[in-house]
Amino acid sequence: MPMDPVAGKVPFVLFAGNSHPELANLIAEKLNSCVGCANVYQKSNRETAIEIGESVRARDIYIIQTGTKNVNNDVMEMLIMAYAFRTSSARKIVGVIPYLPYSKQSKMRKRGCIVSKLLAKMMCKSGFSHIITMDLHQKEVQGFFDCPVDNLRASDFLIQYVKESVRNAFSSFSFHNLTYQVR
Repeated sequence: MPMDPVAGKVPFVLFAGNSHPELANLIAEKLNSCVGCANVYQKSNRETAIEIGESVRARDIYIIQTGTKNVNNDVMEMLIMAYAFRTSSARKIVGVIPYLPYSKQSKMRKRGCIVSKLLAKMMCKSGFSHIITMDLHQKEVQGFFDCPVDNLRASDFLIQYVKESVRNAFSSFSFHNLTYQVR
C-alpha cells in the first residue's frame, strides 16, 4: 500500500465494529493492510464505548460495520465510532455497511415514522462523510443522506461466483434416474 510521503503513514485506516470482524480482516487482507487499533466494547451498564489506539488525524477512515440480529447495538457502535473519529480530526469517515440497518423502514406507514431517514440523519451528524452499502431495499433511501451514498449491486458478483464456483462443483447431477447437464 502506498505511503503518504509527507506524514510517512498509510493514507487510510480500516476499523471494524463488532458486527463482523472477520469481514473487516478479509477486506484488510485483500488491500494488503491491517485493521486499525480500536477497542469497541460495552461497559457494565451496557453503554458502548470506544478507545482508539492510534492517531487518525488527517487520515481517511473506513468503518466496516453491518446489521446483524443485534441491530441496535450495531447502529450505536457505528455512530459512536464515527463520532470518535470525527472528534479525533479524521479527514474523511466512510461507512462500509453491506447491510444498512432499518433500510426497509423507508416509507410512512399509518401513524409510524420513516426510521431509515432518522438513521441517515444520525449517521451524517455523527461524522460520516460517505456511505458504501449493498442492495438497499429501496434506492430512494440514498436521498435521506446528506452525504454521498454508493449503493453497490451484489447480483453481478453472485452471478459470477455461481458461474465460476458452483457450476464446476455441480456440472451434472442425477434426479429420479435422469441426468441433467448444466448449460
